[in-house]
Amino acid sequence: MRYWHPFTEEAIEQIKRDRITKLVVLPLYPQFSISTSGSSIRLLKSIFCQDDYLVQMPHAIISSWYQRQGYIKAMANLIEKELQSFASPEKVMIFFSAHGVPVTYVKKAGDPYKSQMEECVGLIMQEMKERGLYNEHTLAYQSRVGPVEWLKPYTDETIVQLGQKGVKSLLAVPISFVSEHIETLEEIDMEYKNLALESGIENWGRVPALGCEPVFISDLADAVIEALPHVQALAESNAVAGQVDKDYVKSFLAIIFGSVMAFWLLLGPKLIRACKNYLSFNAQ
Repeated sequence: MRYWHPFTEEAIEQIKRDRITKLVVLPLYPQFSISTSGSSIRLLKSIFCQDDYLVQMPHAIISSWYQRQGYIKAMANLIEKELQSFASPEKVMIFFSAHGVPVTYVKKAGDPYKSQMEECVGLIMQEMKERGLYNEHTLAYQSRVGPVEWLKPYTDETIVQLGQKGVKSLLAVPISFVSEHIETLEEIDMEYKNLALESGIENWGRVPALGCEPVFISDLADAVIEALPHVQALAESNAVAGQVDKDYVKSFLAIIFGSVMAFWLLLGPKLIRACKNYLSFNAQ
């Protein structure tokens, strides 16, 4: 993991101990951001470049997978299940809460996170409609820190506004998180729930993180399997490049040897005659 055990560096050492020869890198962030998947990938590349064993290893990187059908269906399954816990499921507002990023990442650095997040929510809601579920929904961004502007709308402000508009039932969906941690268990379950109730929202629910949801895990496995041919192609390409290098060395040596032989065959007899004449002259 990036910030806890096993750290990335620890996992890399285990890979080396196991003598792994091909690698598929799968960040557990559905949507790509330079601050999440990008940060992890940059760290890996830095480690790889400084290690003679790793730098030669064929590998493929799955940078994002928010659009995969297994992931979309797994999210829809969880949302549909939680809706049934409300007295009037059809009246529930589905509230997607994603981890935010600074606006400058998107506007200046070209981070695709916002567009991927919006597309992801659209795909999930399309899946819901295909199941006959037409709930209203909204998307907001949480976990902002510091004085800079982050992606809007903000989760806390949006909850207050929904309460003011008369929304009575809200189902929170942690859209950018695949496991439970402080931003779901504390920020959503405690802070945002209390804020919602204080804002006039009477019925609150929260979709659990995907965790080990079978459809989700199966789809991740499929993503890795689908990436394997790319790794194999890289391995074969490296093998060919290595053979080319070996052939180049052989060819170079053959050229040198051939040049020496040609030189000897061409000038050898003349050199021998010159040596004989020189010796004969000195003997006289």
